[in-house]
Amino acid sequence: MRKTLILLAVLGTSFYSMNAQKSEKDIIKNLEQKSADYGIIAQNIWEFAEMGYQEEQSSGLLQQTLKDAGFTIKKGVADIPTAFIAEYGSGSPVIAIMGEFDALPGLSQKAVSEKESAGAAAGHACGHHLFGTASTAAAISTKEWLEANKSKGTIRFYGTPAEEGGSGKVYMVREGLFNDVDIALHWHPGAQNAASAGAALANKSAKFRFHGISAHAAASPDKGRSALDGVEAMDMMINMMREHIPQEARIHYVITDGGKAPNVIPDFAEVYYYARHNRRDVVIEIFDRMVKAAEGAALGTGTTMDYEMIGGTHELLPNLTLQKVMHENLSEVGGMEYTAKEKAFADKIAKTLGQEKADLATAKNVQPYKTEAKAFGSTDVGDVSFTVPTVGFSAATWVPGTPAHSWQAVAAGGTSIGNKGMMIAAKTLTMTAIDLFKDKKLIETAKKEFIEKRGAHFKYIPLLGDRAPALDYRK
Repeated sequence: MRKTLILLAVLGTSFYSMNAQKSEKDIIKNLEQKSADYGIIAQNIWEFAEMGYQEEQSSGLLQQTLKDAGFTIKKGVADIPTAFIAEYGSGSPVIAIMGEFDALPGLSQKAVSEKESAGAAAGHACGHHLFGTASTAAAISTKEWLEANKSKGTIRFYGTPAEEGGSGKVYMVREGLFNDVDIALHWHPGAQNAASAGAALANKSAKFRFHGISAHAAASPDKGRSALDGVEAMDMMINMMREHIPQEARIHYVITDGGKAPNVIPDFAEVYYYARHNRRDVVIEIFDRMVKAAEGAALGTGTTMDYEMIGGTHELLPNLTLQKVMHENLSEVGGMEYTAKEKAFADKIAKTLGQEKADLATAKNVQPYKTEAKAFGSTDVGDVSFTVPTVGFSAATWVPGTPAHSWQAVAAGGTSIGNKGMMIAAKTLTMTAIDLFKDKKLIETAKKEFIEKRGAHFKYIPLLGDRAPALDYRK
């Protein structure tokens, strides 16, 4: 953080001066010249490694960066202390760029090529430090273009916390904060450069809490009722249920509290579950069956059970009109070349992934355009995509072959490899935003496709219901 404060103090407003640049080419050149500066910001957030709804420093740093660039800031939107909106300009079109900044628990890692914890509670294993910073950079560059060309319109940055299971964007959508947006842009760190049609799984998650009766496990077991038995009985029934759900569905769980000592029958136990499928109606059905299993587990073990909804997200609604433009811009920006030092690092990482050496083709090139995609993960961008035409892509911020949510992803994200991928994303977002401001017909065509795919009479219903933001879900 100290590095960033010094940087901002030294550079002052010159960091954001537009130098009377008007062309898109000039704006991108100016953005490239700030690569090192944005790299410092990203690496500060990497070091903060703050989990969902706890991202005070990360959110604050991005807010200050945008404020210094001339944006107005609305803090604590949707009753979330770390959520914010930064805005420049006026009138339509309103182009939104989303940025995330939360880390994952239990994945602390140094920026080295072997597994070595940094001693923190979390790590940026999904690269959200790069996500938030690249999106911030793009919003600022787009603002510079609007200002230099005296163009009408609004560029808006959405600081969206707790994407990792906390469904931060869902509360922002539910609050109506995207209702006046024309187009929403996003991206995600990854192991390749690709801007094909995206897909994501709908998701419902909850913490199931069982309550029993404590007693001495040896002296008076008949007096006790084990809450852990309730959790284990639920887990067993859910695991049997897997045989009887659609094969595309996914169910994951972790026991977050199973008691404290073997000789004390636990009077409290908790298990945290996810249910996913590429259709939200199927997810709702599976989740309701999971609740029935929990109720049966409590009945059979003489315990009681309650549960708390933690998250819920829609699947992703693609927009091919926008996707083609995004792909063209990513292709123009292109991939990256690794230095000799970066190649040596990549080869060492590759060996930990079972590879002889790193194949850098997916970092150097852009993947061919495809109109269909298979969903593997979930994102709260899905809810945004059912509210406003939305488009995204991935940039190669990790060593090719690296899976998300791994220590290898954390490690690469803390190096120049991550920073290079971040700048690919920042340039692509900027170019796409400028295209939208220049071409109102493109926006109209995207909106027409959006209505056709979503349905003219669609009514948005959040999967997490009317609960307040789960601000303590990572505590």
